[in-house]
Amino acid sequence: MSNINMIIEERPADIGNFLVGRLLPFRGKRKVGPFIFIDHMGPANLKEFQNIDIGPHPHIGLSTLTYLFEGAIMHKDTLGNNIEIKPGQVNWMTAGKGIVHSERTPEYLRHSDKKLHGLQIWVALPRELEEMEPDFFHAETDQIPEWQQDGVNYKLIAGSAFDQNSPVPVYSNLYFLEIKSTVEQRVNIGSDLFGEAGLYILEGSIESEGITYEPKRILVSKDSQLCEFVMHANTTIYIFGGDPFPEERLIYWNFVSTNRDLIEAAKLNWQQQNFPVIEGETGFIPLPDSGSALKPK
Repeated sequence: MSNINMIIEERPADIGNFLVGRLLPFRGKRKVGPFIFIDHMGPANLKEFQNIDIGPHPHIGLSTLTYLFEGAIMHKDTLGNNIEIKPGQVNWMTAGKGIVHSERTPEYLRHSDKKLHGLQIWVALPRELEEMEPDFFHAETDQIPEWQQDGVNYKLIAGSAFDQNSPVPVYSNLYFLEIKSTVEQRVNIGSDLFGEAGLYILEGSIESEGITYEPKRILVSKDSQLCEFVMHANTTIYIFGGDPFPEERLIYWNFVSTNRDLIEAAKLNWQQQNFPVIEGETGFIPLPDSGSALKPK
């Protein structure tokens, strides 16, 4: 009997500058472990006049994870961080009670052709930490644990798995793994994972119980036992998940909480511009109306 409980395909979502492939939330699956939002950005070939300009916008109740395969993004926030995100680095911002950040094409790339490809992910905070002080962590590529096993390359981007620990300061039991193989290879995950688990196929394909699964989809397992599968040549997958929270999470735009009152307060504070201000930034993204706020598809 198959251990795959659900298949979620990317759906196009307009984030203002270009289309992304939205994976979570999904109407039949709002979250996998603590992971509540995953967007696949690109791959996009941007002309010299096309730049990423996501102006100041707020978050509460979550941590954001930005992980690039190609290109670069300048991150600025109200904690004073002003840092370029490059491929292989991990940008981890914890909003807690409230933070504002912007994401833009770096100045040195704004007048030339460039590429952009990566993942943007939201991880919900435990209920008792939803109003914690905001925090920020940036990991260089060489800080992320990497290893090889049976011809397969592993990278632990966040969390804990296979007796490895990422330096990214997560706030619940979770894992986010990159697995790559250049040749056809059978992979046995075994019992090293826990909680709920999802498998995202970025490129290539995998085979499980005689069925081949193509890129740009998430396979959600019935439990954390992903068992065995075959990675075809030149395949990259991401396995993510962890212990689910006992409470549901409410999502409105960039606000996540177990408490509707906290979301309503955040909406009002953003409308009245009571959030902190990013030094050197001007303008802001207005609060969307109820009809255009984030809704699972």
